[in-house]
Amino acid sequence: MLLFMKVLFTQFIAEMGDKTQLMLVAMTSKFKLKDILLGTGVAILVLNGLAVLAGGLVSTVVPTWLIRLIAGAAFLFFAATTLKGDDDEEENVKNRKIKFAPLSVFCTFFVAELGDKTQLTAITFGANEGLSAAVVVWLACSLGLFAADVIGLLIGYLLKSKAPEGILNTVAFFIFSIFGILTLRQGFGLLMGAESSMVLPLTAVVTVAFVIVCLVLYRKSKAVHTQK
Repeated sequence: MLLFMKVLFTQFIAEMGDKTQLMLVAMTSKFKLKDILLGTGVAILVLNGLAVLAGGLVSTVVPTWLIRLIAGAAFLFFAATTLKGDDDEEENVKNRKIKFAPLSVFCTFFVAELGDKTQLTAITFGANEGLSAAVVVWLACSLGLFAADVIGLLIGYLLKSKAPEGILNTVAFFIFSIFGILTLRQGFGLLMGAESSMVLPLTAVVTVAFVIVCLVLYRKSKAVHTQK
């Protein structure tokens, strides 16, 4: 029991203020609570299972730079789609959202959390305690991480219910955009070397392209709403 509480508390503290917790706040503008809880819960169980039982095998097999680039691209994708708002083709995609929203949440959370400090914490506990305590460490890590992320969800839905219409989408857009650009920069740095002179120019090119895409999507969204 002491081990369980120690691991749970450590994982809870490690996740507080982390990028994935803030990411879940942003996700509340796009997905229903049950979809986020389901997708996040399954991702947490899988990630901590991999970390504790496999000792971070995924982190060693998959290059860190590739993980960062995929995560950055996912963040920017969600930022761009946030510009469309909640009303565009709502009736046509209603069933698809119900079926695939948890999977979208799972994939985004999985990639964003892979290799993060909370996963490294799970790897450390798993290595220190051995396979005999693997189930206890796995459950404690998962519950600690999930509890911290639920706080992020509650904050997001509180903002969604109390904040003026459209403000949460704006906040979500900036959260996803900032994390996306910063994560891509990390990926480029790991791929080409932190001291490479190409990291900043390449990041700038991606940023400019992203801004152009967002402007096009924003104008298209405004034109659609004007016609209604």
